[in-house]
Amino acid sequence: QVQLVESGGGLVQPGGSLRLSCAASGGIFSINAMAWYRQAPGKERELVASVTSGNSTYYAATVRGRFTITRDNAKSTGYLQMNSLKPEDTAVYYCRQIGAAGDYWGQGTQVTVSS
Repeated sequence: QVQLVESGGGLVQPGGSLRLSCAASGGIFSINAMAWYRQAPGKERELVASVTSGNSTYYAATVRGRFTITRDNAKSTGYLQMNSLKPEDTAVYYCRQIGAAGDYWGQGTQVTVSS
C-alpha cells in the first residue's frame, strides 16, 4: 500500500515562494509518475504539474514559468517549487502517484497567498 504525505504548505505574501514536498512510502517510487493538483474553495480539482518516471514534465498554463516539479528517487520524494506566488494560487495542494500498482493521493496541504 502506497502512502503519500505532503508538507511545506503555509501562508505566504504575493510574490513569495514555497516548496511543497510529497514523501512516498510502500511502493517503488522511481517507476511511477507523480503529479501535483490543487483545489480552491468552490472550484474543481485541477492538475498543476506532473513528471513521468523518465522526467518528462507538464505544467498548467497558469503556473508555467513560476512552478517547477522535480523528483528525488533516492528519497522517494517529489517536490513542487512555487515562485512568484499569486493570490489565485491559494488552494489545497495534493500530490498523486500513478503507476501499475495503482493510483494514490496524499491528504493535501494548504497554500494561502495573501498580504
